[in-house]
Amino acid sequence: MFLETTLVYPVVLALLCIGTGLLVDRWSGQTLPGVLLPAVGVAGLIAVSQLSTAAASTAPATPYVLVAVAVVGFGLGWPRLRRLAGKRRAAGSAIGLPVVVYVIALAPVLLAGRPTFSSYGVLPDSAVHMIGADFLVHHGQDYTRLDLGNSYGEYLRAYFNTSYPSGADTLFGGSALLLRLPLIWAFQPFCAFAIAVAAGPAWLLVRRLGLSGWAAGLAAVTSTLPAIVYGYVLVGSIKEIVSLAMILTLGAFVCERPAWLRGPVTAVIPFAVVTAAGISSLGVGFGAWVIAAVLVLVVWLGLEIRDGRVGVVRSLMLSLVGAVTLIVCAFPTISDLSGSLSVATGIAATANPGNLKVPLRTEQIVGPWLVDSYRHRPDRGFARDLTYALIALTLAAAAAGVAELIRRRSYALGGWLGGMLVVWGGLTAYGTTWVDAKVLMITSPVIMLLAWAGVAGLWRSRSAWRVLAVAVGFVLVGAIAASDAIQYRGSDLAPTARYDELASLNVRFAGQGPTLFTPFDEWSLYELRSMDVGGPDFVYPPKRLTGVAAAHGSLVNLDRVAPAAFAGYPLVITDRDPRQSRPPAAYRLIWEGTYYEVWRRDPGAPTALAHLGLSGVQPAGCTHIGALAAKAEAAGASLVAAIPVRRVTIDLGQPLYSGWSRDAVASVGLVMTPFGHLTADFRVPTAGVWNVWLQGEIMPTIAVSVDRHALGKISGQLDGSEFNPDTMTPFPVRLAAGVHVLRISRGGRSVAPGNGGSALLHAAFVTPAGAGEKLETRSASSWRSLCGRPYDWIEAVRSY
Repeated sequence: MFLETTLVYPVVLALLCIGTGLLVDRWSGQTLPGVLLPAVGVAGLIAVSQLSTAAASTAPATPYVLVAVAVVGFGLGWPRLRRLAGKRRAAGSAIGLPVVVYVIALAPVLLAGRPTFSSYGVLPDSAVHMIGADFLVHHGQDYTRLDLGNSYGEYLRAYFNTSYPSGADTLFGGSALLLRLPLIWAFQPFCAFAIAVAAGPAWLLVRRLGLSGWAAGLAAVTSTLPAIVYGYVLVGSIKEIVSLAMILTLGAFVCERPAWLRGPVTAVIPFAVVTAAGISSLGVGFGAWVIAAVLVLVVWLGLEIRDGRVGVVRSLMLSLVGAVTLIVCAFPTISDLSGSLSVATGIAATANPGNLKVPLRTEQIVGPWLVDSYRHRPDRGFARDLTYALIALTLAAAAAGVAELIRRRSYALGGWLGGMLVVWGGLTAYGTTWVDAKVLMITSPVIMLLAWAGVAGLWRSRSAWRVLAVAVGFVLVGAIAASDAIQYRGSDLAPTARYDELASLNVRFAGQGPTLFTPFDEWSLYELRSMDVGGPDFVYPPKRLTGVAAAHGSLVNLDRVAPAAFAGYPLVITDRDPRQSRPPAAYRLIWEGTYYEVWRRDPGAPTALAHLGLSGVQPAGCTHIGALAAKAEAAGASLVAAIPVRRVTIDLGQPLYSGWSRDAVASVGLVMTPFGHLTADFRVPTAGVWNVWLQGEIMPTIAVSVDRHALGKISGQLDGSEFNPDTMTPFPVRLAAGVHVLRISRGGRSVAPGNGGSALLHAAFVTPAGAGEKLETRSASSWRSLCGRPYDWIEAVRSY
């Protein structure tokens, strides 16, 4: 699966895009530069996939329609492709630069050597795009089949049934399902491919700045992947990534305006197709960046009309052909213009900062940002000072770039770059934290392009300045490389085996839901899409379970679920965690894996009359048990008690760790950075095989031993939230009765992805191997025998 998603899939995507780009090029009169074919192909495929998924009857054919369009494009454009391939230098740039950007963008996944996606847990929006892409390709815009009482249906309704832009999703779903790939593992390669496509127009732009050869290649890569853009790629901001590629392509069209605006009237088609793709992917808000490009073209056309090079009628025909093409290609979005405007204004006005704890800094637009995430600030010591020194240098180079554009009279390119900055300023003035961050990301390549224009100006000045040009260029490359490398190192990667286990459950229990899912994991919405999942701690919890979780991402306490609410769930999926109490007595364990347990409600099982939640640790008090027993006796019911698994908690508060600190964010556990170790004593009451459990969010490799006997190593054990930590697969070890010493250590530095990622240890405990939670039944009259003993819960249940 790893090679299929990271190698085969992008190659197939590239062929689809090139074929479609050739088709658009043929329709437009063959005026496209070769480096723009993939980007225009992406735009064309978005248009095709949007049209095919507009109806439920045609949606399943989307993957094959994409292939058909590309095949026609290769058939009609083969002579053109052969001519382009003959220009070896240009062909090398057209192929080599996107490959370099793709490798950098996908580096965490590639070097992990397994199917996964990066910055896991940072932005669960990627889960929405996975289920949306899957649903749209299978069912189109038909939402009548959804169960709106559970999370899966509510997410799809709240996003895609409200005119939410889905252009990137339909292309993603159609292309990945063509190869029968799990969308969860194809998602990151698609995002990397989308930003790699932007390298073509970026290369053309830096060439128009006056750079060539290696300098042009390095400028294109760094302008495509400044720090904030790289951060958005890592977290899978699919809409913004695709839109950035389209925006840079519009800029490239501005630079190439004489070649197509003086050509046949059909030469406007690629520009319109790219505009339509941007609107379909980002929404009508994409129009702000379209205006920045169109204004430059209108001014240029006006000058051409004044000088007699272009006629008024021809200009009107260009506008008409462009408008018709735009309407056709973006019809699913434009046809519901009021809904699209409502979504755009809602996003622009939202006070919800999303995953941003604090607003991003304006200076992040510049490019360098030497910290492990674009959401964080380099507020300390050398990293902060160096970051701001690099920002100052980049801004100085950008100022020189402005002067160079004026000196060279590159007014069209300068006008487009200036228009991009005006759009940034305007949207920032009226936007909120979430929108401001997106606009910063989209505008960041502009500053890098201006900085490289400054380098080009220095190179063309006196020969004495060439040394300075090389030095500045070297610093720009080093600043972006270092910024991206630090984010690469801090990336948390999704746990592959955990999601493969969920996928197996989706196959085994498909159609047997609705299913109550108790862990916090919104990516389960995709993996369990055939089980009608409801998560009480999701953004959209099941309506019947509102209030079961204290907040989004918090721990689900099944004791807070009313007995009647359980009746709607034939299946319950829980973590494999002996600290959590089992579901009610009506459920029995039918499947246990490495990470999860599946519980099924017995057919005909009566709903508990009442449920008394207890701690599982402290002895149960007689007062509450007596009240429950009175209800049971009056109804002729029995008492059923859940006996907890015996466990020994290991005190992590002992001052026996080296180099680690308490977690100031979650207020529990230890932050296992920098490298260090912990030793803690614990006592087991009886000899035998015991399971050693760790609870936390651990990305880097951690070694675990007891009494200097190595138990093994763990890494990549994450479960979506530092506030709802993962209980990891236990280590079995044979222990004598008495005191033992647990040692947890984190080793030296590594270039492995995620070595600077999450390293939070919340708890450690041991349980007897093979022990499971058991039920104990008592008559209501003998309720006093339950007093003074620890239970997870006690229920009043009628016999059946």
